[in-house]
Amino acid sequence: MTTSQDKLHNATSIDALAISSLLTPNERLENALANSARNGLPRITISPLQGQYLAIQAQLIGAKNILEVGTLGGYSSIWFASTGAKVTSLEINPKHRDVAVENCKGLDVEIILGDASKILPGLQEKGEVYDMMFIDADWERQAAYFEWGAKLVRKGGCIYVDNVIRELLDEGAPVLSGQKDSLLTHVKKLKENGVKVRATTISTISGHKGNSEEMMDGFLVAIVE
Repeated sequence: MTTSQDKLHNATSIDALAISSLLTPNERLENALANSARNGLPRITISPLQGQYLAIQAQLIGAKNILEVGTLGGYSSIWFASTGAKVTSLEINPKHRDVAVENCKGLDVEIILGDASKILPGLQEKGEVYDMMFIDADWERQAAYFEWGAKLVRKGGCIYVDNVIRELLDEGAPVLSGQKDSLLTHVKKLKENGVKVRATTISTISGHKGNSEEMMDGFLVAIVE
C-alpha cells in the first residue's frame, strides 16, 4: 500500500524531473531565494514550476502591466518581470519589502509598502488598469482582493488566486458543506450581482513544501469578461 510519504517522495521526484527538463537555470531567481532565506523570510514562496506557469500565463495574454498582492521576497515578481511586463507589487511587511527590493533591483518592479485593502481603492481612483492580477496573500482577504481584481483588471485580463484549494482543505466541512463562505461562493455571488468574470479552479500536487500535509493545493484562475 502506498503511504503518504511514498506519495510525497514521488511528487518531489516528479517536480525534480520537470524542473531539470523544462526550466533553464536562473541565477537571479536562485539568489533571490538564498537572500530571502538569509534574512529569515518564511519559506512559503511559489515553486519554480509555478513561477514558470505564471510567466507563461502572462505571456499568453500579452500582459504588460501586472498587479501582485503579497510580495514576500519578490520571487514571483522576478518571474513576471522576466516576461517584459511592469510589475506593481503590494507588501504589508516592511522587512519583506526591503528584501524584495534587494532581490528585484534593476527590474521593472515597483514594490509598494502598505495594506493592500487600503492601497487598491487608490489605484482605482488613479485610473490604473492591469492585464493580470496575482493574489498570494492572507487567505481571509482573498475574496475582497478578488473583487478589486474584477475592477482593476482589463476585459480579457486574468486574475489568479493562489492556495485556494489548500484553504478549502484546511477549513474542511463548514466550507465544503456550504455552511461557511469561501472564495468560490463569493465569486458566485459576484457573478449573480452582474460582475462579469469566468473562473475555474485547478488542483495541484507538489512536493515543493516538503511535507505531505501541504502536498495538495491549487488555485483559482479567472478571466474578466
